[in-house]
Amino acid sequence: MVDDITNEITRNCLLTRTRRIARVITSIYDEEYRPFGINAPQVSLLVMISRLGSASRAEIGRQNHQDRSTLTRNLQLMISNGWIEEVPHEEGGRKRAIVLTKAGKKLLNDVVPAWRAAQRRGKALLGESGAAAIKSIADGL
Repeated sequence: MVDDITNEITRNCLLTRTRRIARVITSIYDEEYRPFGINAPQVSLLVMISRLGSASRAEIGRQNHQDRSTLTRNLQLMISNGWIEEVPHEEGGRKRAIVLTKAGKKLLNDVVPAWRAAQRRGKALLGESGAAAIKSIADGL
């Protein structure tokens, strides 16, 4: 029974395969970003915060489909590195918003060549159709 289940999961599991793809692609981006002292998830957050302009932790978490503890850990590191800061929310009250700092904007600009290199490597690994399929699936979520 266990052998049948193991074989079925080994042959068909979407989770196992998507996590493998994610780990391999993440390692490509991490390697390119390493000289800048930042990793792939943090660059993704910088881009998201830049796109949102000003957002609460909850808004960022929802947009990124990320649990609170992982998000908090990354945001705290980014705050301590001076790439982002918490400011009073435009709605007022006790709510705080996350925004990019001048250093965060500069870093985002500086990593563009590394991002482009990682993009090329990722596309070469996945092929045009694989890269297009991943983009299409993610855009539909």
